[in-house]
Amino acid sequence: MQDIRNIAIIAHVDHGKTTLVDKMMLAGNLFREGQNLSNQVLDANDLERERGITILSKNVSINWKGTKINIIDTPGHSDFGGEVERVLNMADGCLLLVDAFEGPMPQTRFVLQKALEIGLKPIVVVNKVDKPNCRPEEVYEMVFDLMFSLNATEDQLDFPVVYGSAKNGWMGEDYNNPTTDITYLLDKIVEVIPAPKQLEGTPQMLITSLDYSSYTGRIAVGRVHRGTLKDGMQVTIAHRDGSMEKTKIKELHTFDGMGHQRIDEVECGDICAVIGLEKFEIGDTICDIENPEPLPPIAIDEPTMSMLFMINDSPFFGKEGKFVTSRHINDRLEKELEKNLALRVRPFEDSTDKWVVSGRGVLHLSVLIETMRREGYELQVGQPQVIYKEINGVKHEPVEELTINVPEEFASKMIDMVTRRKGEMTSMESQGERTNIEFVIPSRGIIGLRTNVLTASQGEAIMAHRFKEYQPYKGEIERRVNGSMIALETGTSFAYAIDKLQDRGKFFIDPGEDVYMGEVVGEHVHDNDLVVNVCKAKQLTNVRASGTDDKARIIPKVVMSLEECLEYIKEDELVEVTPKSMRIRKVILDHDQRKKANKQ
Repeated sequence: MQDIRNIAIIAHVDHGKTTLVDKMMLAGNLFREGQNLSNQVLDANDLERERGITILSKNVSINWKGTKINIIDTPGHSDFGGEVERVLNMADGCLLLVDAFEGPMPQTRFVLQKALEIGLKPIVVVNKVDKPNCRPEEVYEMVFDLMFSLNATEDQLDFPVVYGSAKNGWMGEDYNNPTTDITYLLDKIVEVIPAPKQLEGTPQMLITSLDYSSYTGRIAVGRVHRGTLKDGMQVTIAHRDGSMEKTKIKELHTFDGMGHQRIDEVECGDICAVIGLEKFEIGDTICDIENPEPLPPIAIDEPTMSMLFMINDSPFFGKEGKFVTSRHINDRLEKELEKNLALRVRPFEDSTDKWVVSGRGVLHLSVLIETMRREGYELQVGQPQVIYKEINGVKHEPVEELTINVPEEFASKMIDMVTRRKGEMTSMESQGERTNIEFVIPSRGIIGLRTNVLTASQGEAIMAHRFKEYQPYKGEIERRVNGSMIALETGTSFAYAIDKLQDRGKFFIDPGEDVYMGEVVGEHVHDNDLVVNVCKAKQLTNVRASGTDDKARIIPKVVMSLEECLEYIKEDELVEVTPKSMRIRKVILDHDQRKKANKQ
């Protein structure tokens, strides 16, 4: 029987979690001599690398002095809450990683709360103690207060604390005396984290995540809760809806380093991957063939935001994408549902080419759109809407806890902005030259807030929010006030035309770009929409103007990311997303028809 430790790593976005795991893998000799792949092995997909956030949870295992340590990486962002909850089910303890300067952040709190509720034993790692003006002692006290406020048990509050710098590759018990490596931390894990309990009886395994291989199809990943699973044994799958299905395990793998290793049997407590099952979902239990006893399925948080997805029907459809038909998009959304637990998809009112997709927040949905776009899909999406509920006959809406950390001089601006969007300030404390302000704000108010907050604070603000609960509807919130500038005709835009219109507002296009009638090409300075002709060329006649011909001086266009586009658009606008470009357009492209529709 091998000695095993299962540990989940919890940290806020950008506190050094992925770097620490790389160093642990280095210590466990996972790389051959001279081969250093340790540059963020876990955040492997392009999106995670670009944004520097973990989206999907992953497993790796290392061998340390004869003990196998299974490391489970968890996402730090609360929009991926569906991912976090089920992953923690596989662990017996957790490593809480905090920045020695920033301390515990609101999203760390979100994951930590889930971990303490399940009863995991924590080890606290104060990272980045090499940073100037860091405050490890204060941060340690803040973590203690946080755990206390989350109702941790006495055993959980009696946690060991490790100081160090993952980037420089050392961990120790005193931050004033740097050690040479991270053995102190690994020894602590083996010593403090309990080994999984040995439960005798018929086999049980809860499927907590999915893997996919183009050779063997879907793979079920989970932790063996009780008994032993063997290669080739007959088992029953207990589905969430209560139905039972008999099947056979074709292959059993355990995690070894970053890959899988085939094995004959897996004893209880270890994390394994089961190959060869056909129909299963996350939350199903693999159990004994004769007398199956299912484990309780995982409860998943409800979605709070929805968006309308539709096929691309703009004049430029099919020019850049590979998959453009409704069948392609429908199949892709169905495939996403298999592994993305917090997502819901339903067709929109009897139409075959529109879907309502609901998720945990704008980030959760935009990551899906961005992934589809990179795979070669073309689609259009509408404005994000929050999901309302009726509770006791009263309309309720989702409310979030919002934390903004800014330099002192911008604090009053932030408070003004958030209160205009029906936010209420709950606390405000200054940390050095920066101020930490906490609010409770409706989810509707957060849509489009980030761009404004960054502009008003000259890019200095750090903003984080997490879903709190449903509260009674707070009333109307004013959205973006400026109107749009809309292209009059389809054609190529000219510098000459844009130059003459620059006093009318900001442009989203450069000269030479193709535009179509009804495309939003800029933001108007006033609150009404303005139809402009950007395809007007200069009259090349022989007649000279009385003044000299000035050169066109063009201000560079405003470039918006996908989230900013989604937060920017109004109700009568859509974002057209293709593999190479993003355009904003009106739902009704023809100007006369749009006028008629507005009058009704």
